[in-house]
Parts: sequence; C-alpha cells; structure tokens
Amino acid sequence: MTESAGSPNLIIREFKQLTSYAERFQAMKVLTEQRDENTPDELWILQHPDVLTQGQAGKPEHILVHTDIPVVQTDRGGQVTWHGPGQMVIYFMFDLNRLKWNVRTLVSYAENLMIDLLKKYHIEAYAKADAPGVYVSERKIGSLGFKIRKGRSYHGLALNIDCHLDGFHTINPCGYAGLEMVRICDLIENYPTFDQLTEDVSLYLKESGFFNDVQVISQ
Repeated sequence: MTESAGSPNLIIREFKQLTSYAERFQAMKVLTEQRDENTPDELWILQHPDVLTQGQAGKPEHILVHTDIPVVQTDRGGQVTWHGPGQMVIYFMFDLNRLKWNVRTLVSYAENLMIDLLKKYHIEAYAKADAPGVYVSERKIGSLGFKIRKGRSYHGLALNIDCHLDGFHTINPCGYAGLEMVRICDLIENYPTFDQLTEDVSLYLKESGFFNDVQVISQ
C-alpha cells in the first residue's frame, strides 16, 4: 500500500561492523538515483575505518599533514573532515519533497537530533547559524554535510563518542583553522556506548512523528 504524502515509511539500518566509506558513499548514490516516489526513506547508523573526506568544494590546503589516512573526494557540502572508529556516523536518505522539508529543515533536524541526544546525558550543546554543526562551549562535537539530488538527501552527520582525535589534528576541521574538537568521553565519565546511542537514535526517529512506520534492521 502506498503511504500518504508527507508520511513515508522509514528503514533504519544499524551497521554493527566498521564499514568502508567508499562503499557506503557509492551505495547512497545508487539508492538516491534509483528510488522513486514510493521508496521508503532510509537512515544508516555506522562507523567507518579511518578516512578523510573532502567536500565538493573542499580546498586541499585544509589538509595540513599528509599521512597514511586515505582521502576520499565526495559530493557533499563543506570542507574536509575525519571519520573513524568511536565516531557515530548517520546518513539520511530522505525524500525532502515528500516530507515537505527544505534544506534548512533537514540541517536543523540533524543538529537537533544531536543536541537532544546529548541532553539525555546532561551535556548542553548548541548549533551555530554561521557554522553548521553542534558545539559544547566553543568545541565542536558533531559535524554535518549533505548532498541534495532531485529533492532527495544523502550524506549526514558525525558525532564524536570516544574516537581518537589524531585525524582531526592533520586538518583544519570543516575548513576552520584552530577549531578544537571534543568527544562525549571528554565530558562525562560513564558515557554511552555506540550501541546505546544507536538505540537512542532509533527511538528518537520512531517518536519524531514524521514517519508512519519505522523498521530497524541490524546488519
């Protein structure tokens, strides 16, 4: 049965193992290209092996030190960032037209998801109008970048849990020289695991009211 416009179904895929950035990037593009007006939206929750990803208009000078960390050119907005174990990555394959969202709505939803998630663990975070992402004091804890194609989104956000920060030290994170990154483990002692936060995100989406039915698939 086709769901009514504005109230699609959602599939949440929880990846339990580290998953290649290049493979997920290709899979996002294929899903976005092949979907139609009845295709359920998808949200992927995962972790990547160490990788630097360069935004569509990314400037190479923001990579300060060249190491053995691979660099992947992507088509999302923004500059260079790092992904790796201990960082939660969430990709949003949403039909914005069906949801009646614009790009600002999507960005705000992603930022608020991180802010509300952190609030559950008594961490006060906020978003900046002039610098997308989520911050605690002046330190960045969550980054985001999207690509919109034919009214449908892909790419998403990255939230630092207990990752090492070495990869960030080789770049100007998101193009900002001197930007300090922070992790959940730096802010609270008994911090939630990746698996716990994955459960929190799935519950958040189920309670959001934007989707008729939310199916969770672990893989």
